[in-house]
Amino acid sequence: MTGRPFSDERLLVATHNPGKVREFQRLLAPTGLVLDGMDGLPEPDETGITFLDNARLKAQAAVALTGRPALADDSGLEVPGLDGAPGVLSARWAGPDRDFRVAMQRVHDELAERFGSFEAADRRCAFRAVLVLAWPDGHEEVADGTLEGTVVWPPRGAHGFGYDPMVQPLRDERTCAELQPDAKAAISHRGRAVRALIARIGLSASA
Repeated sequence: MTGRPFSDERLLVATHNPGKVREFQRLLAPTGLVLDGMDGLPEPDETGITFLDNARLKAQAAVALTGRPALADDSGLEVPGLDGAPGVLSARWAGPDRDFRVAMQRVHDELAERFGSFEAADRRCAFRAVLVLAWPDGHEEVADGTLEGTVVWPPRGAHGFGYDPMVQPLRDERTCAELQPDAKAAISHRGRAVRALIARIGLSASA
């Protein structure tokens, strides 16, 4: 199914997370789009109960502030052994300073407490991302992506951001933070969501 074509040369990305901005720049580079960030603009409270809720909230807030189409994502780590947590609270587990070492330690500790030890825990996990591209007239295009994997300890790798150092994709011995950026983009939840969105809105590699 195809959606509304996107013909602008610039795209506003509704995030204050520099790691996400870098990933979007890499993933959207083949389209030739110039990305603008949200520097200096307020960030809305993420009050939704699903990734779609929060992505829509952020996209609509950016449109209201600027009058421009805006792309937002909400994403996070879901761990079945923790009943799907941290889920939409993934960033909040990192605290006000967005220290994901704290968040990863919490995942480890809560799994160990629930199952008696980390080694005995159900360590399945999935990164999920939902994208919303919103226009000023209220139209939206939505895409999503998933990366399934296993939680590992201790965290490994210097690339990526967030929970990447403790998530090992299925059928790989490296964590997401040990993958080179292009290799990660090929399999990541955000990469899959962006490619699905590109197909929906008619973007292609620039000449």
